[in-house]
Amino acid sequence: MKFGLRLRGGLLATLILFGAPVIAPVGAVFVSSSAFAQTVQSISVEGNRRVEVETIRSYFKPGPGGRLDQAAIDDGLKALIETGLFQDVRINRGAGGQIIVSVVENPVIGRLAFEGNKKIKDEQLSAEVQSKARGTFSRAMVQSDTLRIAEIYRRSGRYDVRVTPEVIEQPNNRVDLIFTIEEGAKTGVKSIEFVGNNAFSSYRLRDVIKTRESNLLSFLASGDIYDPDRVEADRDLIRRFYLKNGFADVQVVAALTEYDPEKKGFNVTFKIEEGAQYRVGAVNFRSSIPNFDPASMRAYSRVNVGSLYNVESVEKSVEEMQIEASRRGYAFAVVRPGGDRNFEAHTVSVVFNIDEGPRTYIERINLRGNTRTRDYVIRREFDISEGDAYNRALVDRAERRLKNLDYFKSVKITTEPGSSSDRVVLIVDMEEKSTGDFSISGGYSTTDGALAEVSVSERNLLGRGLFAKASVTYGQYARGYSLSFVEPYLLDYRIALGLDLYQRQQLSNSYISYGTKTLGFSPRLGFSLREDLALQLRYSIYQQEITLPSYLANCNNVQFLPDGSANPLFNPSPAFANANGISLASTNGLGCYNDGEASLPVRKELANGKTLTSALGYTLTYNTLDNNKNPTDGLLIDFRQDFAGVGGDVSYLKTVVDGKYYAPLVSDIVGIVRLQGGILTKMGDDLRMLDHFQMGPNLVRGFAPNGIGPRDLNPFGTQDALGGTKYWGASLELQMPFWFLPKEVGLKGAVYADAGGLYDYKGPTSWTMTNEVNAPGCIPSTINPSSAGTCTGLVFDDSKVVRTSVGVGLIWQSPFGPLRFDYAVPLSKGKYDRTQEFRFGGGTTF
Repeated sequence: MKFGLRLRGGLLATLILFGAPVIAPVGAVFVSSSAFAQTVQSISVEGNRRVEVETIRSYFKPGPGGRLDQAAIDDGLKALIETGLFQDVRINRGAGGQIIVSVVENPVIGRLAFEGNKKIKDEQLSAEVQSKARGTFSRAMVQSDTLRIAEIYRRSGRYDVRVTPEVIEQPNNRVDLIFTIEEGAKTGVKSIEFVGNNAFSSYRLRDVIKTRESNLLSFLASGDIYDPDRVEADRDLIRRFYLKNGFADVQVVAALTEYDPEKKGFNVTFKIEEGAQYRVGAVNFRSSIPNFDPASMRAYSRVNVGSLYNVESVEKSVEEMQIEASRRGYAFAVVRPGGDRNFEAHTVSVVFNIDEGPRTYIERINLRGNTRTRDYVIRREFDISEGDAYNRALVDRAERRLKNLDYFKSVKITTEPGSSSDRVVLIVDMEEKSTGDFSISGGYSTTDGALAEVSVSERNLLGRGLFAKASVTYGQYARGYSLSFVEPYLLDYRIALGLDLYQRQQLSNSYISYGTKTLGFSPRLGFSLREDLALQLRYSIYQQEITLPSYLANCNNVQFLPDGSANPLFNPSPAFANANGISLASTNGLGCYNDGEASLPVRKELANGKTLTSALGYTLTYNTLDNNKNPTDGLLIDFRQDFAGVGGDVSYLKTVVDGKYYAPLVSDIVGIVRLQGGILTKMGDDLRMLDHFQMGPNLVRGFAPNGIGPRDLNPFGTQDALGGTKYWGASLELQMPFWFLPKEVGLKGAVYADAGGLYDYKGPTSWTMTNEVNAPGCIPSTINPSSAGTCTGLVFDDSKVVRTSVGVGLIWQSPFGPLRFDYAVPLSKGKYDRTQEFRFGGGTTF
């Protein structure tokens, strides 16, 4: 470190008094005399400009009788030096034994400046350093500030930083302090290695930790920046991962970091001692509490005989058992797990010991650091309050809930002794973070085309724990807006109330001939039945209408000629009709579909105008996934039912189930099994086409949107998909990494096989008119044609063939959001199904 000073003079040498050498602090001169019994008023001060005489005298504390002895003078001298206000302090003896304190004051900092800093703003650096404009200059303080600035840059990943302080003298004992900074390039993690890992590959373990290797896209993230605290936290993540997978003896011995000057980055190596993998040999329950049946706790155990020993399952079992014991009136019960290893059989016998704990009560819950979030928002996450019995399981649950709120950078709950031995004080330390988001999202898919969304959201509105979001969407085929509001604690109960107002417009495209406009409102209530089970109740009311170009909603006899012109007087000849499958008898000789009308159900919806749907529904979700964003193990099941007919114009019961099971296989390959199905049941009036299930690649990949199931067969119409009332689907997929690519690239491949079907269209198939002229979607006639194949009838395909396909996919967890490319080949399909072998979709927030 380079340190330049332009001050004149220096510190005085130590004064030797009365011919006797005295060891003293640098810059200080002691007066040694056994008879120096002076009063404070006999002290004179020289050289002071800003510091008052009485202030300097106040550092000398007289002893008994108001007299100053040598010890008091020594203490006063040291105290003056420690103030940092003085460059030099001397004590001399004047005439008549008078004490003379001569001081040289430190200069005052007139201007504090930073030069060369581009990555970190002046305001942030000024807040971190101790030296302040109009404050006292201290060489020791400047040295400390230099180290602090360098540390700030190192925390942001710039270990090549150089900080040089420069002091420029100014008149009137003032100086300018300038820190010149050479920031250097970002210092990232060039490699992450694991030593001693046999059960899990290095590729898999890189998923577990937060630190990432530097790559071409690292500028979009910060995980590759070397942070010693993060590396240390990664050690615990690795250990927890092994403990979850049966390795009860695992030790992460060290996390070694080495700076590579050639690569200008760090090499990080984790040394692991795995030990053996254990399974659960037995699960037992013991209790020392009278009248407490330990076997009754078996229902709350998540540990099963024969399963891999999982420390997280043990911890969750302890928590649930302790909470249940408290509910039964045993407020001080403590559940302590024990384990007896069988080293030969590689099993662990787990014992849950239930004992009477110390009778300790919570005296207070003190909150610290919540500068914005209201106290009650934090306190409502506790299932205990002041005066209740102290229960560590409930305290841990509250800490986990506070972290899951995502309002704080860090949350830590500790205990302090209370006013008596049976009282404790809970200290909740938090650090607030920004909870508002402004995002611009973009994406493209082969189904919806290009799409953009602008949204503003706040997770902790007004510090009250409320969620609010407003978004606007605009794309090629989809447009609209939505407003959302969530109160997570309705009437102080752990029930989430959500309100959604939305307007959506779906435009016609190559997959559907019609557009739809939807305006709706939906309140909902969410309940967490337990950690892996949630229930949502909802009510939906929405208005929907179909939009259709006029040329698709008439029965004009128009023939489109090769040059693009139209022949409005076209009347198909028998030869033309026979060649194109037209029955002139069934169409009353009108040739109604010759200019490409939309299907009858579509035109009937158009004629019906706006339709109101009012529905009650619920969703039951079971979720045991290990990671909601990138799962590798666990089960996710959604069961939904919606009943329409609570008022409105339509009535039906719609039931849908969707289950996904993830399982790790070998060599970082993850297997996924997905089963789904749905039934639409008629409840009163006829079903609309829009109420039917529409399926495509969301059921069997390799098919176009709306490409599966019943379809209008008219050769001159738009051949719209009609949907069905029943569907089922099954999928088997293997996802695997590209081991030859760095983990941080985020690429993995997939192979899959899909099967499914969509059946039983039960919407309108005929349309009877009586003396209607120019009715929307109808022929301009007073006749009443109703036979199949006319403008008022429908011939459709309802093939019950099983659709199957196989394909490959490329999945990229990119900095721009998740992207997926699929290429699937249908193996079996219905005669009139539409295929789409290539599919792409993805988006991001930036």
